[in-house]
Amino acid sequence: MRSFGTLPLRGRRLPVVLVPGLGAPGYLLSTADRCARWGPARVLDVPGYGDPPGPACAATLGPLADTVARWLAEVAPGPVVLAGHSTGAQVALHAAVRRPDRVASLVLLAPTFPPHLRRTGPLVRAFARTAVHESPGVLPAVLPSYLKAGPRRLAACVRSAQSDAPERLMSSVRCPVTVVVGEHDALSPPHWAHRLASLAGRGQVVLVPGAHSFPHTAPGRTAAVLERAGAGLP
Repeated sequence: MRSFGTLPLRGRRLPVVLVPGLGAPGYLLSTADRCARWGPARVLDVPGYGDPPGPACAATLGPLADTVARWLAEVAPGPVVLAGHSTGAQVALHAAVRRPDRVASLVLLAPTFPPHLRRTGPLVRAFARTAVHESPGVLPAVLPSYLKAGPRRLAACVRSAQSDAPERLMSSVRCPVTVVVGEHDALSPPHWAHRLASLAGRGQVVLVPGAHSFPHTAPGRTAAVLERAGAGLP
């Protein structure tokens, strides 16, 4: 697994590790660049998408969480702020439970999927309601990764995310948890964020402008949340 790194410019904070949704790291680079103003930041290029053709199961939640957990154990310099976006938030949650010694703070950015979206029809309708609030600028950031992955791998990841139940894991997370959602995001609505945060031992919710792709459209606001998590601030 590759990681895209940025060097710290000033100050000392816990390193930030970002896990992208649907294996498309490009749209998180602007947030990582903002994080690099105060500490080390990495975006993980998770396997199973742009790799040579292989089994779609490599791109599902279980193997991805295993890979991120191994990266945390073998590569990360120490405890980190682990942040995942969308299906990447589900991956990050599983990895944090697997390696609690390596995750000092967990940030779930637009975590998927609430129970009512674990069926195809409601998910498609939520996607349509969210898409009208998205910036067209996010498409160039994700499309190359989606084309490399192909529909079979993308569908396998979405299906595995729909069969997951993040709410069952929240009580197993030992570190503070911040759940961040966009005000116009039907894929990860505020009531879902509040439910997840309430199930964590130390959870809080942050509502930000935008829709599902807010880490790309509001990188400064997203990085500010991550900075507070890295500094141990509420």
